[in-house]
Amino acid sequence: MEEEQPLKIYFIPFLAAGHMIPHCDIARLFASRGHHVTILTTPANSQIIRNSIPHHPNFAVHTVHFPSQEVGLPDGLESLSTVTDMVNLYKVYQATTMLRDPIEDFVGNHPPDCIVGDFMFPWVDDLANKLRIPRFAFNGFCLFTLCAIESLKAHPIPLDASPPFLLHGLPHPVTLKTAPPTNIKEVLDAMIEIELRSNGLIVNNFAELDGEEYIQYYERTTGHKAWHLGPACLLHRTVEEKAQRGQKSVLSAHKCMSWLDSKKQNSVVYICFGSLCYFPDNQLYEIACAVEASGCEFVWVVPEKKGKENEEEEEKQKWLPKGFEERNSKKGMIIRGWAPQVLILEHPAVGAFVTHCGWNSTVEAVSAGVPMITWPVHGEQFYNEKLVSDVRGIGVEVGADEWGTVGFGEREKLVGREDIERALRRLMDGGDEAQEIRGRTKEFGKKARVAVQEGGSSYNNLTALIDELKRLRCCKTTP
Repeated sequence: MEEEQPLKIYFIPFLAAGHMIPHCDIARLFASRGHHVTILTTPANSQIIRNSIPHHPNFAVHTVHFPSQEVGLPDGLESLSTVTDMVNLYKVYQATTMLRDPIEDFVGNHPPDCIVGDFMFPWVDDLANKLRIPRFAFNGFCLFTLCAIESLKAHPIPLDASPPFLLHGLPHPVTLKTAPPTNIKEVLDAMIEIELRSNGLIVNNFAELDGEEYIQYYERTTGHKAWHLGPACLLHRTVEEKAQRGQKSVLSAHKCMSWLDSKKQNSVVYICFGSLCYFPDNQLYEIACAVEASGCEFVWVVPEKKGKENEEEEEKQKWLPKGFEERNSKKGMIIRGWAPQVLILEHPAVGAFVTHCGWNSTVEAVSAGVPMITWPVHGEQFYNEKLVSDVRGIGVEVGADEWGTVGFGEREKLVGREDIERALRRLMDGGDEAQEIRGRTKEFGKKARVAVQEGGSSYNNLTALIDELKRLRCCKTTP
């Protein structure tokens, strides 16, 4: 009997850390089962991938030209996560639309058995159809969020309605404090419409967190199959792998872990708003005042503001109360740039996570059993917040209600220091509510680890998806 050949799968992640990191982790899952995977990306992003993912004989990276000069970008700036202003963000996005031709040329000359494409590249649908190749979609969302989007599509919020806005038809009573901006809703709806033409959706989550009721809701309302394969972050098992995940940390993992080792269990608040959120100075000032007033120990990640290397002292004066770092030199650590987030969240000293509710951060916190203080900023994050706070009860809301288009630039509303301090105390003061939330979160953390182990829900889903891909390959080759 002829030996069955491994699958050949191409993965096309969008050029932003929040998309690329989980997309590549999902690719590693297939490689770990003996199948040949290739990431299609650009030179600067390929270097990040190679530096952060251990060598594997079945894992390859193919690069295509990034049109820096054509759109007016400096060499090496090839990701949305490396820009801090709208002008360069648009240029990077414009450049991503120009990747279609070189990727189509490569795929056409070296066709795979399957393509897994980010939904931010809607043209992958045309490419797969033209070559008669199965396509699976990836968007980096949890399935609950897609259910919320479907609910709003079927039951739009009336123009004259006042908050809170009920999401009709969902298994739980879920309300939004603010309606999604029309432009965001229209863009997401259009991309999801194309996504639904794929052979299925790959989800970086585990079925127990989204819940069987939402899996059924999604498949009933869309007629589309979802495959829960995560949390993919749990694929990184060694300290070195976790430290190198994504970009290079500005602080050594050893220094960070040593500082946390000196703290009591559940005594430290971790504060981080992802790679695409740059709060204005007055909002950072409110956070600093709240943290100091709460008395909590903290690790606070503040993205480096590009072009400000020589103005560090000036920047300190703008967004930190006078003497803040001196007064809190033993209680807190400020990391200016990329941090080893998975390692930090897994440390027993960390008792809460102030997060923007980006899905990667959310599922990493759940996997580590760390409850969240939710502070959504833009995109789909306001939906993710509701899964955390209203549906699963594993976090508390800070009260943010300004749904931005992007994560940087001036904002009309400030979240005040009183609201921030109140949320910090709810989780860190050790009351009954905090203990209940912490207990639920730790239970979901255990379920996450079971899901990716042999016999777990995500492990079994990966097995079933591989079998489905083999079936589709066989159907294509059979006359």
